Amino acid sequence: MTPSTNAEAKQQKDIPTVSACLSDGTMIELVYDPEKRRTGFAVWRGDSWSIEEAIETNAGERLVPFSPNNNLIRNEVVLLPSTPQEFGSEQALLSEIQSFIHRYVDFRPVFEQIASYYVLLSWLYDAFNEMPYLRLRGDWGSGKTRALMAVGSLCYKGFFASGASTVSPIFHILNAFGGTLILDEADFRFSDEKAEIVKILNNGNVRGVPVLRTMMNRQREFNPQAFQVFGPKIVASRGTYHDQGLESRFITEEMGARKLRPDVPINLPPAFKEEARALRSKLLLYRFHRRAQVKLDESLVDPALEPRLNQILLPLLSVVNDASLRSALKETAQEAQSSLVAERGMSVEAQVLEVLADLMQRAEGLGVAVGAVSAALTERYGQEYDRPISDRWVGAIVRKRLNLRTYKSHGVYVIPAAQRLDVEQLCGRYGIEVPPRVPPSGEVGTSGTLP
Repeated sequence: MTPSTNAEAKQQKDIPTVSACLSDGTMIELVYDPEKRRTGFAVWRGDSWSIEEAIETNAGERLVPFSPNNNLIRNEVVLLPSTPQEFGSEQALLSEIQSFIHRYVDFRPVFEQIASYYVLLSWLYDAFNEMPYLRLRGDWGSGKTRALMAVGSLCYKGFFASGASTVSPIFHILNAFGGTLILDEADFRFSDEKAEIVKILNNGNVRGVPVLRTMMNRQREFNPQAFQVFGPKIVASRGTYHDQGLESRFITEEMGARKLRPDVPINLPPAFKEEARALRSKLLLYRFHRRAQVKLDESLVDPALEPRLNQILLPLLSVVNDASLRSALKETAQEAQSSLVAERGMSVEAQVLEVLADLMQRAEGLGVAVGAVSAALTERYGQEYDRPISDRWVGAIVRKRLNLRTYKSHGVYVIPAAQRLDVEQLCGRYGIEVPPRVPPSGEVGTSGTLP
């Protein structure tokens, strides 16, 4: 084999890498020195770190860092640390993070703490299977972009994008770099293209749920590709999302609700970037020390919260060691849950469920006829609708939106009495008080039941 062939074979094994956790416990992270314009690997082998140019794996692969000429790195679209730096204690590091955020952003004290811990969580996010998002909501001029800059500049591999960005690069960058998506102007109500970014937000808080997109290879054949989008995300928007599932993923701070603190600078000083880079370097060593130790603390589950809210809150609670902040986070989640329940209670589903629950408590025999539900709904709420309330429409709501079963008996569709417990659980979800059990009258027309 000629020397040139050897070089080609070696080059084929080179794999550009951003970060990796190897089977022997070795951790690798891409670092960038902007003064020397050089990239390298910060490598942690359990008790010490070193800066290396490449890593040979047991599988015969050669991991190499991304080039310093990479446009994303050179233009600081993705923010990296320079080298691991000592951080003292975790509490000292947290205080530095909070002081940095306080210096440049006007948050409520509780959210300032939440944002500080979220920075820590972002550097450990791959130890968890679910992830909450932070959201900054307010009108223009309320400080959203400044807050994104301050918090996002400290997060793990922060990647800054705008709602005006082309969608395709966001998928590719998240898939290649991972890390934290920092998304400004994230209001996507009228654009099909921006709905693609909403897919990232919907899929990106749970590990193992990639977004599938159809790509075309060199032979112009369609080749579906899975893009990994899991990770922490910080979003700035003016309004809320219609999708309540997406809304439940956010811990939100309302911006611009009070007068700006006089000590917050109107313009970022030149020292801002260096301060952020120094903190990222300390956070890199923090990741090396803590990544293998941190785990989900299931004892922090709050039985008063819905499973989804517990799911997104637990990772953050697992890195918070302040009992008062844990309580404040749970209170915030309870307020969010109350808001979701109130919104559900104003929906068509809630009206159907309210009528059904009332009839179900009077039910005897096989269950409640769908026709009885539509008749009672017409009597109670018919004046609110511009269209006739049909049995077919009510049946679709029962089956597709409330996920209750129906079956056909004597020519009519019936919601079986065996689902009474399911109906009562749905009432709790929609904030509907379950009516007391009423002894059945035995008349189908009165009770809406079948003999």
